[in-house]
Amino acid sequence: MIEFLGTVRASARPFIEYTGVDFMSVRWHKYSDPKAAAEACARHTLGLLTEMLSGQECATIAVSGGTTPALYFDALAAARFRWDRVHLFFVDERAVPPDHDDSNFRLAENHLIKKTRMIPRQVHRIHGEMEPHEACQAYVEDIREFFNLKPGQAPHFDIIHQGMGADAHTASLFPGDPHIEDREGIATAVYVEKKQMWRVTLLPSVLLAAKHNIFLVTGEDKAPAVKAVMEEPYDALKYPAQMVIHHGRSVTWFLDDPAARQLE
Repeated sequence: MIEFLGTVRASARPFIEYTGVDFMSVRWHKYSDPKAAAEACARHTLGLLTEMLSGQECATIAVSGGTTPALYFDALAAARFRWDRVHLFFVDERAVPPDHDDSNFRLAENHLIKKTRMIPRQVHRIHGEMEPHEACQAYVEDIREFFNLKPGQAPHFDIIHQGMGADAHTASLFPGDPHIEDREGIATAVYVEKKQMWRVTLLPSVLLAAKHNIFLVTGEDKAPAVKAVMEEPYDALKYPAQMVIHHGRSVTWFLDDPAARQLE
């Protein structure tokens, strides 16, 4: 059962204070435009990072690519926050070099990494220029080493930031992909037929193990998918983002008005 803990408009409450979300519950907030939604998402993220760093040596966040994240990264970078104890990972990556326009790393580099002066040891990128299966293996080994994982264990990221496509895909897990039901692996290389492109993506076991999942979704073209993911009966093979809503921990969505238009 999905529990909605409230709808908040930017005009009514410009700053969202994190107060905690129960397991298998969802909180969603909507704002007037993509920039406002991204800025609120960034404030929420920084609040979580601050909370994490108060009790541990470093914090981890895995981020997604696309178009809306640029606004999110800019808002994160503009805040007065020390990033030297934060390690940045990636939810997925396209099989392109790091200087390619389609590279998720390049987006994060230009809008967040350079602006916050993160050093190389803090940034754990997926090497999209490598053969996809080799890039996946290298990324899995990096994650296992960083989190000191034993065989069969999944990493517990402090925060995983995700988006969602108009087809309800999240990460690089598209409708019909059998990897949506994988609860053992850390990452995999996938060929996305509709995009005619190889990608490397984290798997559900990792998404669901995160302490906090944050979705940033904007645009009227996403409205039918938002409604379906939130309100339709569970069918993750049809609506991949549902797996995080139904089985993830501390799930918070940030929407703009057009994306939330069809929600009751």
